[in-house]
Amino acid sequence: MLPEDKAWVLRREIVAAARRLHEQGLLPGPSGNLSARLDDERVLVVPSGVPKARLQPEELLIVDLAGRVLAGMRGLKPTSELPMHLEVYRRRSDVAAVVHAHPAAAVALTLAGISLQEAVLPEAVLLLGEVPTTAYATPSTPENRGVVAAWIGQHDVILLARHGALTVGHTLNEAVARMEVLEHTAQTLLWAHLVRRPEPLPPEAIEKLQRVRATYGR
Repeated sequence: MLPEDKAWVLRREIVAAARRLHEQGLLPGPSGNLSARLDDERVLVVPSGVPKARLQPEELLIVDLAGRVLAGMRGLKPTSELPMHLEVYRRRSDVAAVVHAHPAAAVALTLAGISLQEAVLPEAVLLLGEVPTTAYATPSTPENRGVVAAWIGQHDVILLARHGALTVGHTLNEAVARMEVLEHTAQTLLWAHLVRRPEPLPPEAIEKLQRVRATYGR
C-alpha cells in the first residue's frame, strides 16, 4: 500500500496529466478518463462528469478491482467507463495507468475505415506497437469492457470504433505519451491519405523496428 504522501503525489500527477491532455484537445469538456494503480488491490480514478480542465486532486476516487468505492468526496461517483479500466488492470498486472481519451484524428480514422494495424510510420511501430480497432460499443456501458478485453492482453494502444482510444503504460506518463503519439500518428496518416494511400513499411523494416521496440526505453 502506498504511503499517504505518495498517494497524494499520484493524485497530483493524474490531475496534471488530465490537464495536459485537455490542453491538446484530447479530453474536451467532461469527456475521457484516467486512472492509476495505488497498489495491487486499489485504483485511483477520475470522477464522472467533471471537466478535466478543472479537476482537483481531492476529487479522485479510490476503488477496488471489483469497482467498489473505498474513498471519495461526497456527491462524486467514478467515471462511467470504470469497468473498462478495471478490465485492463485485472488482465494486465504490468499496467500501472490507463488513459481513455477522444483524439479527433484517431477517431476520424475509425470513421473512414483506415486501420492503424498496417505499419506505416516507424515511430508509431516503436512507441505504439500494433494498434487494433475494436468493434463498435455503446459509450459509457459495459460493452466497452467487452471489446477492450478482446485486445488488451497483447496491445498497449487500442482504437475504440467511433468513440475514442485507450492507452496503457507501466507509468502514467507512458500511457499519456502513447495517447499523444497516437493522435500525432493519426493526423499524419489523414494528411497522407489526402494525397494518396501511403505505402506500408517493408517487412524487413518492421522486423527491425519490433526488435528495437522489445528493448526500447530499457
